[in-house]
Amino acid sequence: MRKIVLSVSFVFVFLAFSYAQKKQVTVEAVYGGEFSIERLDALRSMKNGKQYTILNRGENGATTIDKFDYSTQKKVETIVSSADLPEINSFSAYQFSDDESQILLATELEPIFRRSTLGIFYVFDLKTKKLTKVSENKIQEPRLAPDGTKVAYVAENNLYLFDLTSGDTKQLTTDGEKNKIINGVTDWVYEEEFAFVRAFDWNANGTKIAFLRFDETDVPEFSMDVFGTDLYPTQETFKYPKAGEANAKVSLHMYDVKVGSTASVDLNDAYYIPRIKWMNNSNYLSVQTLNRHQNDLKLYSVDAKSNMASVLLEEKDKAYIDITDNLTFLEDDSFIWTSEKDGYNHIYLRDQDGNLITQITKGPWEVTQYYGYDQNEDKVYYQSTENGSINRGVYSIESSGENKKALVADEGTNAADFSADFTYFIHTYSNSKTPPAYMLHKALNGKKVKEIKNNNALIEKLKGYELSEKEFSTITINGNELNMYMVKPKDFDASKKYPLLMYQYSGPGSQSVSNSWLDARDFWHQQLASQGYVVACVDGRGTGFKGADFKKSTYLNLVKYETEDQISAGKELSKLPFIDENRTGIWGWSFGGHMATNCILKGNEVFETSIAVAPVTTWRFYDTIYTERFLRTPEENPAGYDENSPLNYPEMLKGDYLLVHGSGDDNVHVQNSMRMIEALVQANKQFDWAIYPDKNHGIYGGNTRVHLFNKMTNFLGEHLLQPKK
Repeated sequence: MRKIVLSVSFVFVFLAFSYAQKKQVTVEAVYGGEFSIERLDALRSMKNGKQYTILNRGENGATTIDKFDYSTQKKVETIVSSADLPEINSFSAYQFSDDESQILLATELEPIFRRSTLGIFYVFDLKTKKLTKVSENKIQEPRLAPDGTKVAYVAENNLYLFDLTSGDTKQLTTDGEKNKIINGVTDWVYEEEFAFVRAFDWNANGTKIAFLRFDETDVPEFSMDVFGTDLYPTQETFKYPKAGEANAKVSLHMYDVKVGSTASVDLNDAYYIPRIKWMNNSNYLSVQTLNRHQNDLKLYSVDAKSNMASVLLEEKDKAYIDITDNLTFLEDDSFIWTSEKDGYNHIYLRDQDGNLITQITKGPWEVTQYYGYDQNEDKVYYQSTENGSINRGVYSIESSGENKKALVADEGTNAADFSADFTYFIHTYSNSKTPPAYMLHKALNGKKVKEIKNNNALIEKLKGYELSEKEFSTITINGNELNMYMVKPKDFDASKKYPLLMYQYSGPGSQSVSNSWLDARDFWHQQLASQGYVVACVDGRGTGFKGADFKKSTYLNLVKYETEDQISAGKELSKLPFIDENRTGIWGWSFGGHMATNCILKGNEVFETSIAVAPVTTWRFYDTIYTERFLRTPEENPAGYDENSPLNYPEMLKGDYLLVHGSGDDNVHVQNSMRMIEALVQANKQFDWAIYPDKNHGIYGGNTRVHLFNKMTNFLGEHLLQPKK
């Protein structure tokens, strides 16, 4: 269960607009997508560091990859256009070969799960203009060899190698089988919780391919009915390891391209292998492993000649260790690494043998993104919360930890995309009042060179709406100073009494109170504010970017302290003179839906109304990797699973409760809501509920989101907006 995070390519949906008069926000306008924000899509820096490419979509439906010059921001050329390729109507993603002589183009992509897709792929040769289809069938995760002569990919759980010169395809594994053996891509739970799909990689000279193999034989199956439009429903069956159940047995293998043989690598019975990454020396692979409790991480170095593994470093934690992609090998294969071992996420430099050279960053703040290291200038570039936990700034520092410089750190959210040689970076800036703007800066001194794109037109359009500002503050709850925002009606009158709706997610390491541009749910909150609600959000214990102790304070008691904080916050906010203490509601999605359910039960003296969308109702139903990271197994910690499960106290419901789920949710299964429904029925408690057929965890498609948010709006209008008689 991972919170969706917006990256450099922002996608927003906006509101219908009229210049004639100020308008209120409507659900139809929010989810109608009539206006979208200016963005830079699929930006790639060229190896020369002087130019970059962007994927553009033309009005005629054609797609192009266009090259731009960093210094002038002028278009240099169109590298490839689908209009010139009769075989392709359009493409939606691209990837250069290491030598930038060829481009892999993705077409006809279709989703499998959250991050995985199937598609038809082509290789375009920039010199000859030749277009080559990789496979007639839809495949997964193709990857060009470093010299651009071959493509490795996965099809039907097996790994294949396509030779671009001869046109021959070689099958590297033969035991792949649905719901049994997977080669080269991850299983469902790795994809969802370790956030990666492609589980193979080429070494630097293209002589070896390292890959993971998943044996799912002992993993229990989960099945979902798919109602569709045919006479009879069908059933989707896949392996899903619930807390305490068997995981796939994962192993590491090395394929020798020249010899054509595969060897296994012994990693001392590693339970999880969440990352593999080749070093600069093409004979060495780095591998990260975790034990089942996820509190003992080992970083291995694997000699690809002997297939022998040795431990570079080991980190242990009393609670758990998060997996990240913050690992960079320098020219001599010393490496930069991030860790929370001093209580905050910081950057460390280690030598080739894993020995600590220096802790590069220090302080009571978090490194939120590591951008890379410029060895020529000895500069480490990173993003952090040094300008406040709800803000983000971009900084540089020497590998010694000296001469730190704030490159862009205005209040709000600053992010950077660096050129390959670290001469420039494209700065993306937003805050709660300002939609993203894109500027070009010099990396060494942070000096702004020029503006690339802004959203001034959008700002003008939004002047036609009755929008309220987010008011950021903190609130002291249960001995902790918690971040909070509040949205009040535009015509707010402190002498009046308003209903309060609290929104939260509350999952471990998450952040909902952020000084960044608004998303679609914020605009729904604007609609509610225009109708007379006060909307508030409080990030309680367990949320992120305030240090490891704060984040891990909920360990072994997931949802207990988070629920206490929301109930206490609701109680404190209800004391405000402009809040009607008899009209307090809370809502959330996924983890937040679990919280909203718990709050109206355990906090039934505080909350009169609650909406839970796609909630977990018992962690016994959720997957191993996420759940056991925070609770260990049900056998080890039964109280941690059951004392905070709303299935065990439905009789505590007093207020108005709306429960919503998609029947095709492969992540938080509809089983959670069905069991909650049954528990409430048997407790003889009245409530409202809705099931959206075949919709996944996001509950979208066609008019689904419009219908859902109108239902939620109407529910709140009936039960929370008007004073109780």
